[in-house]
Amino acid sequence: MFTLRERAVFMNERQIIETALERLAAKTGVQGKWKPAKNIDGTVDFTFSKNNIKVVIQVKKELRQYHLARIFEMAEKYHPFMVIAEKIFPTIKEMLREKKISYLDTAGNIFINTEAHFIWIDGNKPAEEKKTGTNRAFTKTGLKTVFYLLLHDDAINMPHRKLADATDVALGNIKNVMEGLKDSGFILQVADSKRKLQNKRALLERWITGYRESLKPSLHIGNFRLLNDDKLRNWKELPIEKGQSVWGSEPAADHFTNYLKPAFLTLYTNQDKAAILKQWKLIPNEKGNVQLYKKFWKDDETEQTQYAPPLLVYADLLLTGDPRCQETAEMIYDQYLKNEFKS
Repeated sequence: MFTLRERAVFMNERQIIETALERLAAKTGVQGKWKPAKNIDGTVDFTFSKNNIKVVIQVKKELRQYHLARIFEMAEKYHPFMVIAEKIFPTIKEMLREKKISYLDTAGNIFINTEAHFIWIDGNKPAEEKKTGTNRAFTKTGLKTVFYLLLHDDAINMPHRKLADATDVALGNIKNVMEGLKDSGFILQVADSKRKLQNKRALLERWITGYRESLKPSLHIGNFRLLNDDKLRNWKELPIEKGQSVWGSEPAADHFTNYLKPAFLTLYTNQDKAAILKQWKLIPNEKGNVQLYKKFWKDDETEQTQYAPPLLVYADLLLTGDPRCQETAEMIYDQYLKNEFKS
């Protein structure tokens, strides 16, 4: 039996899987039957004219490049394995085919390449979706609020005015964010005045997608290079103002894991840009290995540190597309985030 929380996780997954299987059957006649399971997203039994096949599946809303390290790892562990997603971009499909990893999307496009089966269907267009209004939980402002909620488990029950102050978001936007999260199935009402976030792993992935597409680009101050390259190796000696600046991405990963030596320095800051450039002797350079971003969250006074939260470090490392960074991201997830985002 599954818990209420686990049942909630299946809601979005079930819609994606059932839509994909229905479209596949309509386009090809191939039938597939999904069965949920513990610790994995389930299995699908595909019925062919002979030699039926049962695959272990991983479900994603949109399969992105930063998901691939985990997908490749699962494909090594489970045989045969398939990823099912609402949308898979052509370049990602090509990378999956190169590794003989099966996939299926909700348009009914499928690829399977095993010793007993080869099927490759592409070109099916997704069904037209009815346009809906913008979900305010995943605008730039909403993403800042969701970030705080992901970091602070009980913040979902804070008075709106207090949450607005904690996130530095206008009070009127908080109500819109909460309604957006509720409409997306991420808020569970457990009592008259008590709520909790549910399906947190899916919410984390949705946040990372929004962060990559809209929030992070808006925070970018610029790229620079150090006048003295030796400072890259001795980055911990670079002065930063506590409470105003924190190390992110690779430097923070080095701190959290003692595994990754930074090739790029990422700083989230509210300090004056000119002051940092002068103090660090930075030269503007589009391809420079020093990246400055505006710090978009407020630290609790008791939590002030020189490093960004592990959740943000995890997201930034995934989004680099660099295998060494993605490997380190998984280490951070397992050590700092796994218990909070089991589902």
